[in-house]
Parts: sequence; structure tokens; C-alpha cells
Amino acid sequence: MTAPSHTDRARSFNAAAAQYAANRPSYPPALFDAIEELAGRRLTGARVVDVGAGTGIGTALLRGRGAEVLAVEPGDGMAAQFRLHHPDIPIVRGNGNALPLAAASADFITYAQAWHWTDPTHSAPEALRVLRPGGALALWWNTTPLDIPWHIEQAKRIERRFGNHPAVEQNGSGARAALADPTGRLDFTRRKVRWSRRVPIGTHLANIGSHSIFLVHGTEASTAFLTEEKQHLLNAFPDGIIEETYDVDLLIATTS
Repeated sequence: MTAPSHTDRARSFNAAAAQYAANRPSYPPALFDAIEELAGRRLTGARVVDVGAGTGIGTALLRGRGAEVLAVEPGDGMAAQFRLHHPDIPIVRGNGNALPLAAASADFITYAQAWHWTDPTHSAPEALRVLRPGGALALWWNTTPLDIPWHIEQAKRIERRFGNHPAVEQNGSGARAALADPTGRLDFTRRKVRWSRRVPIGTHLANIGSHSIFLVHGTEASTAFLTEEKQHLLNAFPDGIIEETYDVDLLIATTS
């Protein structure tokens, strides 16, 4: 089987957008506190462009912090879910490589779980074009830390079947790619914010099944793995409740 391309993986979410919206983890308040601290300005009243907004998990939280938010999303399925759940937040179709926005029109540009789907040779200059002087580019990813035994074992099982999971901390490809800024003008500060949530095993399986590494391998392969994984998890968590732990990997760069 030919390895799925980067484009195939990026497009895979549209068919699973409802699953994504219902089961993916959110982000903790401490993340937005860190964004404000590192950017040196409040989100309240700021003009924020949330790129690759997906189903709006991060967008809604930015709005909840008092920001004036515009979402940018390229995918049909994801945009449809966004409009279903957040009809009061404006959304435009587009992507980070060619933002459909005027120069110097945003105080923040944010990417939640999305920067790695862009081409930084285009998305980095575009962010700099759209940001106002003193604005901030904020990129973040929920990653799975490998200092918790059950996370380690699950990551090994996924890797044996499908290869490295992009959301596992040891991979860190999204942050590494961002730190290799092609413009030389983005001086990123990095911070990690740990948090957790308690969910039923079914929610956890639906969450991991909504990642591109599963989606691109097709329903049969993913279902077979997730069926086996359910039994592993029931052995480890007989009450059927899991505590998922995340390290949010945050990068912030401000413009002069």
C-alpha cells in the first residue's frame, strides 16, 4: 500500500468532521493565560484570526475570552460542522498559505492543531503580512506525553500497526517545523501546559480514531485496531473511564 500523502491526511478530516467535533479534546484556560502572557496583550477586544479552525473547538474558546474572532477553514466537512455548532462566529473559506485577508488586519493569528498542514514557506510570510505591528502568531498542539504508562503502551500499539502517531509528544513534528522559520523573522517562545480530562472509553476511542493516521488507512483497518484497543483499555480501566493527559505545546512569536 502506498503511504498516504500529506494532502490525503489533511483532507481526511472532512469525512469524519462530526466525530471530530464530538470527541476531540478541548484546551485548558491556562493555555489562553499563557498566550496573553507571552504575547504581552489581552485577547479581550483583540482581532483574532483562527486559521484551520476545523469544527471550532479553539475558536469558541477564543471568543469566550472576549476576542473578536474570524475563522478560516479550507475543508467542506469541517466548515459545515463549524457553522452547525457556532452559527454566531464568522467563518471564511481559505487556508494559511494564502489568507483571504487584508494586510495588517489582525492582532493575533492562531493555529490550533493546524500549522503542520500548511507550507511554512507561504504561511509564515502570510501571517507576517496579516498581523499588525505588535501582533502575535500563536501555534499550539495537544500532544500525548510519554511519561504515563498507559499512554506509552498505547503509543507503541499504534506505532506497530500504523507508524508514528503525530500527536505523540516524542514526535513533535509540528513544533519543530514551526521553529525552523523560513522567514527568519519569527522568534518563537515555547511553553507546555499540562492538563487532563476524564472520559468514557468510547469517547477516547472515537477521539483517537478521528486522527488522520487512522482515517487514511480506511474503516476496516481502523475498526479492527480500535476493537482490539477497547479490550486493552477495559483491562487497564475496568470502570470504563479514562483520564487522558495532554501537554499543550504552545509557540508564540510577536511582530515588531
